[in-house]
Amino acid sequence: MNAQIIDGQALAEEIKDKIVKEILKLNKDKINCLNQRPNLAVILVGKNADSLLYVDKKINTAKLVGIDTHLYKCAEDSGQKKLLEMIDFLNNDKEIDAIMVQLPLPKDKDYDVDAIIARIKPEKDVDRFHAINIEPIKNICDSELILPPVFKAILEMLKSIDYELEYKIVTIISNSKIFGNSLAKTLSCRGASALVVKPDAEDLVERCLEADVLIPAIGQPKLITGSMIKEDVVIIDVGITRDMGSVKGDVDAESCKEKAAYISPVPGGVGPMTVALTLKNTLELYKRQCK
Repeated sequence: MNAQIIDGQALAEEIKDKIVKEILKLNKDKINCLNQRPNLAVILVGKNADSLLYVDKKINTAKLVGIDTHLYKCAEDSGQKKLLEMIDFLNNDKEIDAIMVQLPLPKDKDYDVDAIIARIKPEKDVDRFHAINIEPIKNICDSELILPPVFKAILEMLKSIDYELEYKIVTIISNSKIFGNSLAKTLSCRGASALVVKPDAEDLVERCLEADVLIPAIGQPKLITGSMIKEDVVIIDVGITRDMGSVKGDVDAESCKEKAAYISPVPGGVGPMTVALTLKNTLELYKRQCK
């Protein structure tokens, strides 16, 4: 029996429909806001093909749901100082509700990603990785917190299959301490026993085999194979790698499909969900600034 596919594209369409309806309702109710519609500023540095693709998707999707976008393009060698000045400008622009810097930044240009994220006003941080936004996520369980879009995507995908996290073992494969630990806390707040393991860990296979839910987020094609998972596992594939014109995930779906209960595909899984939920976060930040 093959694993069922968690259709992220279909779920994203549902989220976008809800955003449209909510923006229309806000306009009808004539809430006291500077702008009639939410405004998202996107900063793009360089000409990375994947980044260009993702930014285009976000902008085009934003137009469809009623969110205004403002794209700020910077040359690859613009430098840290100019990028920080641009963020300062957007922080002080009252028409901008949300700011995002498209990652990754050019690797050989000495950009300090942590300093760049830290420069965004927490109340305009759409990705929610500013220290002031991520610390509560790592340390407390609060249903009112605005989560990073990818975290929301994972929760929404599990919700779509009526999956209860309570008492389940979740293994997150990640090289990022901030990402992994924050996601683990988010899932543990919902009753799961969540742990983070690096892809080069000696006990990687053991941790994968015990997982009821497996979340690889590395960007290493076919890292997870059928021999590394147990029967009826749910796999949410966050890893994305572009190779020879095709997009691949961290999971070898062909070897996993006969054992797993559910698999999110790449493409068509977490990707479109993250785009939709970035726009959902933009709407939430807009509403908070209106208040």
